[in-house]
Amino acid sequence: MTSFAAEVVGTALLIIFGGGVCAGVNLKKSFAQHSGWIVITMGWGLAVAVAAYAVGSFSGAHLNPALTLALAFNGDFPWADVPKYIVAQMLGAMIGAVVVYIHYLPHWQETDDPSAKLGVFATSPAVPNYFANLISEMIGTFVLVLGVLAIGANQFADGLNPFIVGFLIVAIGLSLGGTTGYAINPARDLGPRIVHFLLPIPGKGSSNWSYAWVPVVGPMLGGSFGGLFYKAVFLGKMTSAFWYVLIAIVAVLTLAFIWQGKTSNYHKPKNALM
Repeated sequence: MTSFAAEVVGTALLIIFGGGVCAGVNLKKSFAQHSGWIVITMGWGLAVAVAAYAVGSFSGAHLNPALTLALAFNGDFPWADVPKYIVAQMLGAMIGAVVVYIHYLPHWQETDDPSAKLGVFATSPAVPNYFANLISEMIGTFVLVLGVLAIGANQFADGLNPFIVGFLIVAIGLSLGGTTGYAINPARDLGPRIVHFLLPIPGKGSSNWSYAWVPVVGPMLGGSFGGLFYKAVFLGKMTSAFWYVLIAIVAVLTLAFIWQGKTSNYHKPKNALM
């Protein structure tokens, strides 16, 4: 299997399990309906672990453009392969979202709430605030990258690393995910959101494009800075890219703060999970 195919398959598996648990919790007449946030965080953690076990030996199982960028900034991944990986991750995320849609086919008609349907595919903020939501996604992805790199630096029994990373996803969800649904992965949010927009889902409502940039820009910046921070602080290798990305973060947050000040509110589907 090529690394491109591995990232497609791995990211598709990630969304099948992750989007699947969101569908089970959100959609009416599912036996898992209303089972709650802990079920969702466990589902996503196991989704990451299974996907990593499936394709880790072929591509390293990035499954996330933010992690791919972080590894490139950290010097552990060639920049020339970054576009290929991101395209594969987006394609895999969209395929996974279509599979979830098909699997829960009769439940879309049974569910009245458009926000519950969108919550199967994409994230939404608990409290709409571009500035605060962007910070949440940056922090969550920063912690993700720092955790992944720290886990990789430790010795575990053979084959245990993906399982530990899965628990890292659970920990981030339980501790930091309640604000924005912790996308922490641009492909995980944007790919399925596009699928939600395209599919003929009964009564699906808006795809909430006004918010869609937050779970893309936030993870990209937070993840990139996480990789550079690890390199500078843990490995003692400071680079100019550290300061460039930090300046970019300050600039984007400043713009978000100004924009939020001009926008009292924006559309947010209520009760959408993950």
